[in-house]
Formats: sequence, C-alpha cells, structure tokens
Amino acid sequence: MPFSDESHPLWEVQNLKRALHASGVALWSWNIETDSFVMDERAFDLWGLPQDSHVTFEDLSSRIHPADRDRVRAAFNATRALVGAYEIDFRILLGHEIRWISARGLGNDEGVHRGQMSGVFLDVTGRKQAEEGHELLAGEMSHRVKNLLAIASGLTSLTSRSATSVEQMAKELTQRLTALGRAHDLVRPLAANQGKAALLGDLIAVLLAPYEDSGAFSGRVRVAVPRMGIGEQSATTLALAIHELATNSLKYGALSVASGLLDISGTSTDEEVCMVWTERGGPPVQNKGDEGYGTKLLNRSVTGQLGGSIKTDWSDDGIIVTLTMNAERLAT
Repeated sequence: MPFSDESHPLWEVQNLKRALHASGVALWSWNIETDSFVMDERAFDLWGLPQDSHVTFEDLSSRIHPADRDRVRAAFNATRALVGAYEIDFRILLGHEIRWISARGLGNDEGVHRGQMSGVFLDVTGRKQAEEGHELLAGEMSHRVKNLLAIASGLTSLTSRSATSVEQMAKELTQRLTALGRAHDLVRPLAANQGKAALLGDLIAVLLAPYEDSGAFSGRVRVAVPRMGIGEQSATTLALAIHELATNSLKYGALSVASGLLDISGTSTDEEVCMVWTERGGPPVQNKGDEGYGTKLLNRSVTGQLGGSIKTDWSDDGIIVTLTMNAERLAT
C-alpha cells in the first residue's frame, strides 16, 4: 500500500535517493565472493550497460581504458588494506567516446557489510578535460617563454655580426625586438573589429622581419607565395606555425649562421594550399626526428585547425618542411 506521510522513513529514503540522483552520484555494491555488481540506474547509464544485465568486476574491467586497466585492478585490491576513504580516477571506453570515472568508497574492509563492498561512481569527464586544458596551456606558455629568450639571444648574435659600433648594434637590436613585438601580436587571436583577412605574403613578411639582416632580407630570405587572403582565425594559427619554424631556424638552422638561406614558396588550388619552407647553408641537422613540444604544437596547428598535413625532410643540405592546408579553412 502506498504511503503518503512525508515523515515516514521510506519517504525520507526516497528524498535521499532523489538528492543523490540530482548530484550525479551513481551507487554500486560489489559482492566480493561472487564478483557480481549491483548498481543503480545512473551507474548502468554511466557504464553504457543495459540495466537487466548481470555485471561482474571483469565486465566493468573490460570497459576500462587499456592504459588504466592494470592500475585500477591493483588499486581496488589495495583498498582492502587502505584505512579510510579512497578515490580512484580512470578512463572507460564507450565506442569512440572516452569518459572519466571516479570510484569512491571506504577501505580496510570498513565499508564491507555481509561480504558486500559499496561505494559510488562519479562522472568527472568535465573536470579531467579542464585539467588537461590547463596543463596544455601551462606547457605552451612555458614553451613560448623559453622560445622568446632563445630568440632574444639569437637576435643579439645576429645583430652583432653586422653592427660596427655599440650604438649601431643597440639601434638595430631595438628595431629587431620591436619587429618581433609586431610579429608576436599576430600569434594572438585577432579581434573582430581588426578588419578582414591578411595577405599570405604580408603575414610571412611581418613574421620574418625580425630576422632580416638589412633591407629586404638582403637576399637571405626569399618569399614567393600566391597572392591570397587569409581569414582571421586561420591567420592566427598559421602565424603560430611560421613563428615556430622561424624560432627553430634561429636556434638550430639556417637563420643561426650568416651563410644560411631560407626559401619559402607556395602553390594553391581550389582545394588546398601548399607552402614549402626550405633551409640551406645552416649547421648540420641534429636530433633528426626528435619530437619536442614545439613540433607537437606545430603538428596540432596544421593538422587540427588548418585541416592539413605537415611533412619534414631532414635533408643533409638542410631541413625542408612542407605544409599542406585546406584552402577553405585557410580563408576563414
């Protein structure tokens, strides 16, 4: 017979269940002897399982990300000897979707009742994605700061080769650093009121201006690209890529020595734009194929945001980098 008294204990239990549901908490109970799980509706949904299925620890383990599976099994076994509350975060695979789950309970058999260990599952995917985003941002900021210091050192060395006096060196170095500041503005997101697309050639010229010896690069740097507009969003992404290539060249490649030459050429079709970055006359290439943070950043920018690909040829004569980009994305 249904009860209607709001002070009745069963009514209070229902209220607690509603509170748990509203907070996103999923309940589970594990029979240690039979290895079977009893879970509430939210837990079944969280794991992507039908509610009428018989679930064992191994069934759930099979859905845990392979990189986390052994760690989670070891952690659950360790909870039997752990005094107090425990928390285990891990990934599960639901088709192509990756979801983060936090399993929580009491260890040291404190939470065991009649052979049953109980606890909760929480979907912490959003928090984990935010943490990964923060780590990525921190790594990128660290990389940028190190690059700026390396660029300042490289520009000082570059300027000293042509300056005939302290005054001239100070003037030229200031001009280069000012140009670097203008170039650095291009790697920030462009505001909506800053006008429409920039020209590809103009974008490259501004970014490489800090590295010119005098005049129009004095022949050290040659640029021959199609006359075409670049959208505001893609201009920022492409600027990051060119800035990364120029930084590496100044640190290790053709721009690090007086005899080095840099050639940037390009072709375009209705479907794609190809830009080839060719260095000659620089020092011998070191650490071929070494993928540092900058290389990962470059790959992510070109493949992810510009819908293209990047190919690196570690030639004995100098590095050749071929950027292939989606023409439609480049215009946006």
